[in-house]
Amino acid sequence: MSGFFQRLQALPPRRQQAFMAALCERLVPNYALYAEATGQGDVKGLRAVLDLVWERLAVKEARIDFERQAEKLAGLEPPAEDDSFGARRALEAVVALSALLDTLRGEAPEAVLEVSRASRGGVRAFIELTEGEEDAERLAALVREHPLMADENDFQDAVLEAVEGNLDRDALKALRRLGRNEGVSNLGLGGEE
Repeated sequence: MSGFFQRLQALPPRRQQAFMAALCERLVPNYALYAEATGQGDVKGLRAVLDLVWERLAVKEARIDFERQAEKLAGLEPPAEDDSFGARRALEAVVALSALLDTLRGEAPEAVLEVSRASRGGVRAFIELTEGEEDAERLAALVREHPLMADENDFQDAVLEAVEGNLDRDALKALRRLGRNEGVSNLGLGGEE
């Protein structure tokens, strides 16, 4: 795993941003499901901010006020008092996109690692919730061997390989499709669209 993180950190900022954008795409359905279930949040607002990120990745000259986008994004977080599983996963989507915006504003060298870990962490939490294993050692083994975690690791590997290659417009479109994962999130849940 450490080799993976070294490769991630070695990427130039634009490639890191493309990696994070693809992971954010896969987190959007979790946010969408939360918004649908609770009436909290705004999927269109979240999607609009992420769309601007993709636009900036495709068109370097795109003039986008990411300070303003970060302010909008902050307003999309689930209420602080909601500590439900759905709210935490929705918050992960917002926090991941927020970390990505930080890099577009020229800060946050660790953001790419945070987004990668947040996505894996959500999968781990989901497995812990659904499998309900009390024994920490058995739970750790279960998480490692779980199909959802294998899928998450494969997905992140595929995204990393994609961003290490050519990143022209077509490659970015393909990367976005990969991230959208036909509307299925990193938890294997479908939402949005």
